[in-house]
Amino acid sequence: MKLIAFSLIVMIASACTSGGTKSEASDAQKVTDTGFDQIYIADTDASSVAWEGYKPTGKHNGEIEISSGELEVKDGKLTGGEFIIDMQSIVVLDLEDPDRNAKLLGHLKSADFFEAETYPTAKFVITEVRAIDGSNIDKTKEKGDIVPTHAITGNLTMKNITKSITFNAKVNMSDAKVTASTNQFYIDRAQWRVQYGSKSFFDDLKDNFINDEMGLTISLVATKSMDNASK
Repeated sequence: MKLIAFSLIVMIASACTSGGTKSEASDAQKVTDTGFDQIYIADTDASSVAWEGYKPTGKHNGEIEISSGELEVKDGKLTGGEFIIDMQSIVVLDLEDPDRNAKLLGHLKSADFFEAETYPTAKFVITEVRAIDGSNIDKTKEKGDIVPTHAITGNLTMKNITKSITFNAKVNMSDAKVTASTNQFYIDRAQWRVQYGSKSFFDDLKDNFINDEMGLTISLVATKSMDNASK
């Protein structure tokens, strides 16, 4: 009987856990002007953020659009930049039934989750870019096949709350284009007061909780601006 109970606990934990690496949220960091000699403008049609949410009975996933952004490059190295996420563009991809899809989408945009009407955008501002040796990455902790080349730290603002996070990304650079892509990593949504179904805010949920882990996968493409102003 104990073995069965233990097995159920493992199954539930597996069902509501994102996998991937966790990006611990900390106090916002100072944005230092490191200078740049090239600006690359985000290609919003080719860039996106994929999301995944978890609960004991399953998960949901979708995408959010990057509405604008730019990357700063100095001496051929990524040094800074920022991008804006359109929270009103959030979509649900795993529910084919139109009514169920619309219900969940409306809930995600409501005050229970992201309050998209009050806070229509989120923003990520890079504060540090550090080259890393991909061969030293523990692949068992990565959810995806990307071999990261850089650790990117920045301030993520959602619902008017700003926290610093760090995630690993594979950065490819050419004279015409910069791309940055990640395996799935996860953040603790409770740090940005996304409260619905969170054990961090409610202690009477029993099994009716939604995991605080929110999985994110970033794909960013930026093309060289023809109007660069070195600084």
